[in-house]
Amino acid sequence: MLPKLIVTVLLVAIVISLFSALFFMLKDNSKSKRTVRALTMRVGLQVALIAFLLIATMMGWIRPHGIGG
Repeated sequence: MLPKLIVTVLLVAIVISLFSALFFMLKDNSKSKRTVRALTMRVGLQVALIAFLLIATMMGWIRPHGIGG
């Protein structure tokens, strides 16, 4: 249950970061770096999610399955 919660929280954080970057891109002036920071945060969260999925698979916390398997 905990791995599913962690994946869900990371996915929600990625989406929030993506929409905040969109908001900053549309509303801020051209000198602001908030859009770059939000996108950098999104990339960092994505790397963390992939690393967590790899580690969780190797440790046996989650098991991949095929369609219909």
